[in-house]
Amino acid sequence: MAKKVVAIVGRPNVGKSTLFNVLAGEKIAIIKDIPGVTRDRIYADCNWRGTTFQIIDTGGIEPESDDIILKQMRRQAELAMDIADVIVFITDVKAGVTVSDEEVAQMLRKTKKPVVLVCNKCDRVGAPPDEMYEFYNLGLGDPIPISASKKLGIGELLDEIYDKFGDVDEETEDEDTIRVAVIGKPNAGKSSLINKILGEERVIVSDIAGTTRDAIDTYFENKFGKYIFVDTAGIRRKNKVYDKLEKYSVLKAKSAIEKSNVCLIIIDATEGVTEQDEKIAGIAHEAGKGVIIVINKWDLIDKETNTMEKYKRKVYDKLSYLDYAPIIFISALTGQRVDKLFEMINEVNKQNSQRISTGMLNDVLADAITITQPPSDKGKRLKVYYMTQVSTRPPTFVIFVNSKELMHFSYVRYIENHLRKQFGFKGTPIHMIIRERKNAKD
Repeated sequence: MAKKVVAIVGRPNVGKSTLFNVLAGEKIAIIKDIPGVTRDRIYADCNWRGTTFQIIDTGGIEPESDDIILKQMRRQAELAMDIADVIVFITDVKAGVTVSDEEVAQMLRKTKKPVVLVCNKCDRVGAPPDEMYEFYNLGLGDPIPISASKKLGIGELLDEIYDKFGDVDEETEDEDTIRVAVIGKPNAGKSSLINKILGEERVIVSDIAGTTRDAIDTYFENKFGKYIFVDTAGIRRKNKVYDKLEKYSVLKAKSAIEKSNVCLIIIDATEGVTEQDEKIAGIAHEAGKGVIIVINKWDLIDKETNTMEKYKRKVYDKLSYLDYAPIIFISALTGQRVDKLFEMINEVNKQNSQRISTGMLNDVLADAITITQPPSDKGKRLKVYYMTQVSTRPPTFVIFVNSKELMHFSYVRYIENHLRKQFGFKGTPIHMIIRERKNAKD
């Protein structure tokens, strides 16, 4: 399940970054007493009551500012609010309700999202200051008094955020609907592919890298099934990600991957697999998603004997950790092999959610152990007792052994390959968890 996202918003210099650092548990955001220091969003994980969620620190909102930087900061906050499940609106109790606070509150009410109103700089223990009651006029419910700098009221704030998660509408998509994230570096042909599938110019296509700022959900149904295609912004190298909206696009793409069932990794055939393609593919792999490697612009490649097989070997050489992922060669421009994508998506989605009975697993495990004996070290041999599947998406298995130290990575990989040989798991990563069985008699 994807993590919930909490955006901290408010006008400049009310203590957003200070609160962010407290929630993140470390000093990530730069804190200075100058409005506008936090010009970008910063992200971190926070855990409360057993739930891990992502927090976003934003630049301050100045609703009517003509200053270019402040306008960018406002846009950043709007984008963060767009992706957030819960919004924390932080105000300064000492400054009272300002015109900017009222306008920000109006913006927040229009989002229809759960909002937690916070009055910062309530620096004394005990009853909140009388000035706090003025903030009821913002129409956002009961304000929560805190002091971010003195870490007062933080538990109450986190409780309120946690409770607000219950107000977040869970996606009620048809169980038969497959969510497909179309990912890749800029200008690889993601939007062109979706347009070809839809048969219309639903997504803006441009030769300018970075045209797609948001992750755009598009429902599509055909004879193969029901799908939601998510066209994500191209992910650039970190040192190239200097534009404010671009950083938002990277977060949006990562969020789209996390919420997807299957990821289509679009690679420009004329460029081959680049270092950035490797990093993008790694995000999908680590997220445990079903993966299909899509080589686009194949119509631009000069063909010889075995051109496709030679290209495949080069791809797997660069993306060795994705050796389980199928490769398809297409042209989004001409439509070549685009129809074949659907059956492949269906199969990979099925494999990613496949569950194997414990009995069948241990039959295969016993067979693997018979063929290749477990390793030993200094006279002590690894004993593999049994295996069970604990979850799907991705298929996750726990193997119980007498010693984790003896369970070398190569033997884990051997068992994984044996599972793939017996059960397929095409297009899906497999997660292996090694556990020592207590009080095992060796």
